[in-house]
Amino acid sequence: MSYVDGFVLPVPESNLKQYRSIAQKAGKIWKEHGALHYVEALGDDLDVQFGASFKKVIKPKPGETILFSFIVFKSRADRDRVNAKVMSDPRMKKMMESGGEMPFDVKRMCYGGFKSIIDM
Repeated sequence: MSYVDGFVLPVPESNLKQYRSIAQKAGKIWKEHGALHYVEALGDDLDVQFGASFKKVIKPKPGETILFSFIVFKSRADRDRVNAKVMSDPRMKKMMESGGEMPFDVKRMCYGGFKSIIDM
């Protein structure tokens, strides 16, 4: 069964262009190193009436939107291998060490690794 890394994060709407540029580059790197699928999705229908909405959990500030992102791998072992390669990739290091601020608040990002229990 596949393994998924998932992310939910607030991004200021004014930083979406910058975030998208970084995410496109990062996604390419992840795919080159073996990720099966890379998705960045912009919140659209977040005013849900059932359960705890992403808005309730993330608490976006005025002018922020929410992104839901995930990366699919063959397995957890493959995810660990791929992520190690991604983090040592010079292109990723360059993006992370560019000295500029991230286009979102890293401290408010939710992240986790998930074992697939159904994969259709």
